[in-house]
Amino acid sequence: MTVKLDLSQDAAALTAQLVDIPSVSGDEKVLADAVEAALRAYPHLTVFRDGDSVVARTELGRAERILIAGHLDTVPIADNLPARIEGPLMYGCGTSDMKSGVAVQLRLAARLAAPNRDVTYVFYDCEEVDAARNGLLRLANNHPEWLVADFAVLMEPTGGAVEGGCQGTLRVRIGTTGTRAHSARSWLGENAIHAAAPILARLQAYEPARVVIDGLEYREGLNAVGIEGGVAGNVIPDACAVTVNFRFAPNRTVEQATEHVREVFAGFDVIRTDAAEGALPGLDRPAAAAFVTAIGTEPRAKFGWTDVARFSALGIPAVNYGPGDPNLAHKRDEHVEIALIGAAEERLLHWLG
Repeated sequence: MTVKLDLSQDAAALTAQLVDIPSVSGDEKVLADAVEAALRAYPHLTVFRDGDSVVARTELGRAERILIAGHLDTVPIADNLPARIEGPLMYGCGTSDMKSGVAVQLRLAARLAAPNRDVTYVFYDCEEVDAARNGLLRLANNHPEWLVADFAVLMEPTGGAVEGGCQGTLRVRIGTTGTRAHSARSWLGENAIHAAAPILARLQAYEPARVVIDGLEYREGLNAVGIEGGVAGNVIPDACAVTVNFRFAPNRTVEQATEHVREVFAGFDVIRTDAAEGALPGLDRPAAAAFVTAIGTEPRAKFGWTDVARFSALGIPAVNYGPGDPNLAHKRDEHVEIALIGAAEERLLHWLG
C-alpha cells in the first residue's frame, strides 16, 4: 500500500490524513514510507531511514541545532477511525497522541528551507509499547550522530503549553515475613501482613518534596501502588510485599532516588524492580529560553515520564510541547482542538524563522 502525503495542506487537514493511515505500534511501515517519500521531495532536507523511523535534517552550518521529535505509532484502534470533525474538535485514534504533533513537524520541515537554527526532525516508531522496542532508543544505539543537537522538543501532547523535562520514576518491592499458622490459633503464628503496617505508616507520614528547577516546580510522590499477601481465609500469612512507586524530580539520579527510598524504609528489605531517569528542562539554555518566549505560555513541569529522558541521557536538554491534550491520549473518544494545531505550527515557525 502506498500513500502520498500532501505537506502543502494546512496542519489540521494533514492531521486528518495522518490519522486515517493506521499505524498501531509495530505496523508503522505504510506511514513511515509516506513520511520518507514526502520529505525526500524537499532539496533542503537530508533524509535518513532506520527501520520504520525517519530522520530529516537541514545542513546550513548554523550555530545551534534543534531536534524536533514525534512518534508515528498509536495505541490499538478502538472503532475511532477515520478522523471526523465536530465543531472545533477533530476525533480519531492518534489525533491527540500524537499525529497532530507529527503534522506540525511535517509542515515545519516542508516550510522552513532556511531556519535560523539547523533543525533535525525525528519521526520514530514503537513509542507506545515496551521500551526495548522504542524507535528512538534504536536510533540512539544505531545512529547516535543523527540525534546530535543543542536542544530538543518532543511533540507529546501538552495542550499547547511548554512542559519542561520530565520526572524520573522507580518502583520497589518491600517484603515482610512471618510464621504461618491456623487463624484459629493465631498466637502460634506471626502475621506478615500486620508486619507491613509500619511501611504504610511511613508512607502516610511521608512529606514529598517540591523541587524548583529552571523556575519549574516538580512535585515528588512516594506511594504504595500494590500489596500482596495472604494464603487462604483460615491461614495466618507468612509473607507480604508492598510495591511502592517513587516519582522524583529530575535533579535526582535513579541511584540517588533509590538510596532515598531505602532511607525512608530503613530496616526493611527494599528491592528495586524498575527505574527510569528523569530529564532536566534546561530552560537556562539560550535556545530553550527563546523557545519559551516564542510559545508565549507559562512553562510548567512535566509530572510524568516521557522520551525527553532519552535526550537527557544523550546530554540534550528537552521539553515537551504539542497541540494534543494528554488527558485524552489512548481514549476511545480521543480528540484534539483544531485551533491548537495551527497555533503550534505558527509559534514554532516564529521561533525558527
